[in-house]
Amino acid sequence: MSDDLARVGVVDVGSNSVRLVVFDGISRSPAYFYNEKVLCGLGAGLAESGRLNPEGRIRALEALKRFAALNEGMKAGTLRGVATAAVREASDGPEFVAEVLRETGIELQVITGAEEAAFSAKGVLLGWPKANGVVCDIGGASMELAQLQDGVIGACATSPLGPLKLQDYVGDVDAYIAREVRKLLDDVGGKARHLFLVGGSWRALARLDMSRRGYPFKVLHEYRLSATQVHETVAWIEAQSAEELEAHTNTSKERLALVPMAARVMAGLLEAQEPDEVIISSYGLREGVLFEQMLPSTRGLDPLIEACRHVEATSARFPGFGRVLYEWLRPLYPDVDAARRRLILAACLLHDTSWQAHPDYRAEMCFEAVTRANLGGVDHAGRLFLGLAILSRYKNSGVASLGEDMMALLSEAEITDAVTLGKAMRLGAMISGAQASLLDRATLMRSDENLTLTLEGPAGALSGGAVEKRLGSLAQTMGLDAQLVLEG
Repeated sequence: MSDDLARVGVVDVGSNSVRLVVFDGISRSPAYFYNEKVLCGLGAGLAESGRLNPEGRIRALEALKRFAALNEGMKAGTLRGVATAAVREASDGPEFVAEVLRETGIELQVITGAEEAAFSAKGVLLGWPKANGVVCDIGGASMELAQLQDGVIGACATSPLGPLKLQDYVGDVDAYIAREVRKLLDDVGGKARHLFLVGGSWRALARLDMSRRGYPFKVLHEYRLSATQVHETVAWIEAQSAEELEAHTNTSKERLALVPMAARVMAGLLEAQEPDEVIISSYGLREGVLFEQMLPSTRGLDPLIEACRHVEATSARFPGFGRVLYEWLRPLYPDVDAARRRLILAACLLHDTSWQAHPDYRAEMCFEAVTRANLGGVDHAGRLFLGLAILSRYKNSGVASLGEDMMALLSEAEITDAVTLGKAMRLGAMISGAQASLLDRATLMRSDENLTLTLEGPAGALSGGAVEKRLGSLAQTMGLDAQLVLEG
């Protein structure tokens, strides 16, 4: 399938929910054109009856009819349908698949547990191309593990540890969880330092952790916790009533009802796995289906930079100027490492993408847009660095407006570097009016004592009080003296 396909629709028929996601093309960073979820509970009572929940089956079929009609209107082509644990285990699963095809035209691929684990691992690779660790995807009726080594998927395995199914378990459920988790880890080759979590119940647990800890940055993707922090949240969840949990999150009641059991699974997983770090991934099975359709050349691209390129191409006044601005600024950063250069490039690509916002609110809107954007391949500190750099591109006193709790996620050096980058981007954009051709004869250099802006030939006409003011502000932040030189 070609990477230039306009839109790609994916239907995920899970044990608890049925979801439609329409991606706007097969880009390296997923662009969500449409996303809708219906909680159907197909797997409710499956352990006891061996069949799909009758009411859930009706709800799922209604949802799939709607999704097929929406997909046709969006011109997303043939829907890729995937069904997981409930449909593959139920005795009437084949009958349901046939009914869906007959009533909606959607051909559901009933995948094995190992295939489900592999798809989820591919979703994680969409955000972390060189990931190392174990991917854990929890659904309503199953839980899958997949081993990742330097971006390569290894052993995959499945278990019946979905919270919807565990609610029907008769016996010592914690002992059962412990046995199944140990078996799962043996099947995928043992422990790993990093544990990547995929699935709605894990995301609900992460939201509760954020609320409990008063975490100031409400972005789930790349949310990182120590094993100790997760243990504390699991114990806290077990001590809360349903009403108390509801007060801490906007997660639906249906999803929240599964969280206490999911927390017990997490306790068993942590005890057996002993990870150094737990990482939340918003990318999972559906994104894995998208990843599978990408050309190898697309998979090899940087997800952060590609997402920023896409935003620049669709939202900036002068697409392409971001790369020019980055090259112009490079003399200020002769010794920075590759990770920081990558963030500098991302910031330059994003620097002019909120230009249509009202000037009185542009700085804050830029910060919100950047830090909440659908970006892969960047952690929370990196998001804040980008947001603060863009904020400082428009506003001198941006740091004070963000609050101490938010800024505590960055070091003092990172804050200074972000503010400096913002002022440097502001200078470059102001000199040239964000036009690449006008920046060609403006050179910015630093020495031990001076920050020198040289304007050559006709570029001298670009000088003025505003340029001198921006140059002086940048130099002051860097602890240097400003010099403006006109040549020719």
